[in-house]
Amino acid sequence: MTGIFTESAIHQKSPQEITALLYEACLTNLEEAIEDITNKDYVFANKKLQKANDILHRLGAGLNYEAGIIADQLDVLYNYMADKVVEANLHKDVSIIKEVLQIVEDLSSSWNQAMQNKHADPKAAIRQKALAYEKNVFMEDN
Repeated sequence: MTGIFTESAIHQKSPQEITALLYEACLTNLEEAIEDITNKDYVFANKKLQKANDILHRLGAGLNYEAGIIADQLDVLYNYMADKVVEANLHKDVSIIKEVLQIVEDLSSSWNQAMQNKHADPKAAIRQKALAYEKNVFMEDN
């Protein structure tokens, strides 16, 4: 990953942006491993799958367990995918890689959507919360 970005550029990223980059790097390695297996370049496929597995472990290590049940669920999912990547590497099974690829794509898409929503108009979010509070107070008064 440091090949794409300088070390100082990575240090300037937020944890959320680094997570998004890790998802992208994992997707790239999985896609390239599928291509390598298809071309019978098993040594390269092995390296790509090892990198994908390393990324999944890094994602799991970076979880904030104070976030609640979602962190626990992500931990289980990351471990499941890491196990599947090892199995796919052992058998050079493209179908298993595709399963993991689909999960990572879904996670990446959801993560990027959550980041966009977080960076949306913060004043609008505050107004929405205030309106919900006022509505609740109004309902209690009646």
